[in-house]
Amino acid sequence: MGERLKIFVFVAVLGFIAGIIADITATYVIPALIVLLPSLGAFTRYMLSGIAGAILTLVIVSIWAYITGPRET
Repeated sequence: MGERLKIFVFVAVLGFIAGIIADITATYVIPALIVLLPSLGAFTRYMLSGIAGAILTLVIVSIWAYITGPRET
């Protein structure tokens, strides 16, 4: 049960960090890019949010896979 609890806590911490990064991205980065790319209009926000979500998910899964590593039984 201890290992499972550690994984839950680890995933919760990663989710917390991802939430902070997503908030910073939504508050500062996306509005700045919308100003720089006005030709795409409203589509820019959705496209950039999707790219940011994909990158965050890839980073989180990579960190999790690296830390947990292969299980040697």
